[in-house]
Amino acid sequence: MLPRSARPFMQRPGTRAIAAAQPGDVNEGDAGGDDPAQSELLPAEELRQPCVLVFNAGDASGATGLSADALSVASVGAHMLGVTTGIYVRDTAEVFDHVALDEEHVAEQARAILEDVPVQAIKVGFAGSPDNLSLVAEIASDYPEVPVVAYMPNLSWWEDEPIDSYLDAFRDLVLPQTAVLVGNQGTLRRWLLPDWDGDRPPTPRDIARAAGELGVSYTLVTGILRPDGWMENVLASPQSTVLSEKYERLDAVFAGAGETLSAALAALLATGADLSSATSEALAYMDRGLDAGFRPGMGQVLPDRLFWAQPDDEDDEGAIELDNADFALPPHDTRH
Repeated sequence: MLPRSARPFMQRPGTRAIAAAQPGDVNEGDAGGDDPAQSELLPAEELRQPCVLVFNAGDASGATGLSADALSVASVGAHMLGVTTGIYVRDTAEVFDHVALDEEHVAEQARAILEDVPVQAIKVGFAGSPDNLSLVAEIASDYPEVPVVAYMPNLSWWEDEPIDSYLDAFRDLVLPQTAVLVGNQGTLRRWLLPDWDGDRPPTPRDIARAAGELGVSYTLVTGILRPDGWMENVLASPQSTVLSEKYERLDAVFAGAGETLSAALAALLATGADLSSATSEALAYMDRGLDAGFRPGMGQVLPDRLFWAQPDDEDDEGAIELDNADFALPPHDTRH
């Protein structure tokens, strides 16, 4: 596990990020700010942060969805362009329901921002309906040079019929556009290898081969429990294992780990990192976030996606203690 002082995630987008925005990238446009004089000082490319187009649902708990993606993307040095596909009705313990937006409303959001801002990566979270998945696939096919990171969450809270329709649409429409598929070992196995009857559980290579038959270049399989009690995460292609990293298993039930990992990976790819190093750094970011996890309510533990902003223990020495009474907020009375 990385020591707390090791913070590779606080980097500001520098040469690597700027190199990701090349002439000819998706829909080049005016990147100037509100101050024309300031805009004249630097080329347009140097005024940009790498941008990630994210399709996901709103989640008031912050466990998953767009709020989780925004923190993860920003933490590794990119900017999120969030397209709301629907709304989760959930708390930190469980998902009660989901309300999907109409395809036309999702399309209007995506097309409007794509006409204005170049994107360097696309992340697909929970789109909510087969119609929305069809739109996501259409947009991804319009920009074949932009890598797509697709995350498949656990949908066991949903009813069987909508799950089946959603998974079928994801398999047929989104996976052929996907560069990296991210998901838990159990979730991906049940989806991609439902008829597995081998004497042993399918390996990450087996899952990657099944995904590869549907058009996926790489699969990041997470949550593999090792005999020694550690958790392993494996990036594999249909031909080989690209990267394997293990982490100490934490004694807690988390919500949002996969969202954190997939968003960070998409953002790191957007900055111009190669797949292997982007995956390694995204895994380390997730692990640090889980290690610093917190429980905001009565449900599951959430990753602290801003762990790097917390002071180190040694930074607390010499801190000035302030009297909270000096900064008390006034009563929240209604005034007319």
